[in-house]
Amino acid sequence: MSGTQEATPPGPWRSAFRVLARNRASMVALGVLGLMVLLSLLAPFYAHHIAHTDPFRANVAGSFMLDGKTIDIMQPNDNPLHLGLTPAGPTWNPSAYMLGSDSQGRDVAARLLYGGRISLLISFAAAALCIVIASVVGILAGFFGGIVDMVLSRIMDIMWAVPVYLFAISLSIVTISDGLHIGPITLEADNLIIPIAIIALVYMPYAARPIRGRVMALRNADFVMAARSLGVPRWRILLVDILPNVASSIVVLAPLLAAFALLTESALSFLSIGVQAPTASWGTIIQDGEGLIYSRPMVAIAPGLAIVIVVVALNVLGDGMRDALDVRETSKRGA
Repeated sequence: MSGTQEATPPGPWRSAFRVLARNRASMVALGVLGLMVLLSLLAPFYAHHIAHTDPFRANVAGSFMLDGKTIDIMQPNDNPLHLGLTPAGPTWNPSAYMLGSDSQGRDVAARLLYGGRISLLISFAAAALCIVIASVVGILAGFFGGIVDMVLSRIMDIMWAVPVYLFAISLSIVTISDGLHIGPITLEADNLIIPIAIIALVYMPYAARPIRGRVMALRNADFVMAARSLGVPRWRILLVDILPNVASSIVVLAPLLAAFALLTESALSFLSIGVQAPTASWGTIIQDGEGLIYSRPMVAIAPGLAIVIVVVALNVLGDGMRDALDVRETSKRGA
């Protein structure tokens, strides 16, 4: 028996995680995403214990204390006649309307955190649902081929022919008035499942196509042909041979789909056909600030910056995951 033993080589997923952990940009992006999620989860604590405000209740006649002075939430305009009222601007004090108020006297900072909870929930849930549907469709079409592939591919072609936002807007308009009725299941128009399902559906063809192509390449691989020749059941080939080899492609799609879902949710909510009042999302807050863009631009800028930060972080993380899970790149680094 030799005095030294050869170390067991790490598996592909562990190797990919190590490569990803050495990618500083990806780790920074992951930290930014974690921070945004944490801040959003702390929205009730901030609103009730720091800002002492209700971000969903209009407060146009209210006031707040700042440096020992009482400041009205709605203030006279700066025009020569002082006609009309303008919401209070940013104070940069976390306990007193840090980012100012909107046209209804609500704390923008508190609404920003609450909006993050909804926007991130919808984007992550829509991405997860899209991946599940796209994986099933792509794997079935790529593995079975023939009539199954033809039917599923034609359905995806039809969906692909319609622009994403036009497709999402059309579906949202249909469901926004009367909700969604599927047999005994009824979803009201303000149910978050509706925008989640719409966003997942419109991006499904874009995720299913690459999965289908990957499965078609694996279908003719030697190890799959060997399993077929040995009489291994198809379901076992799918679960043991196909799915593990497609998993890396599915994982890489997740951050990109989440970014697209966030942008789509914000656009739909801005158009009043996404998240419905009184629920707040980053898109609805931008809509609230549309009329204040010249007098109180922070109402619209703050959620816009939050969207940009999350989307950029998701794209950077996705690039890092793609590099870490790329078999050819990983083999070159290990050589």
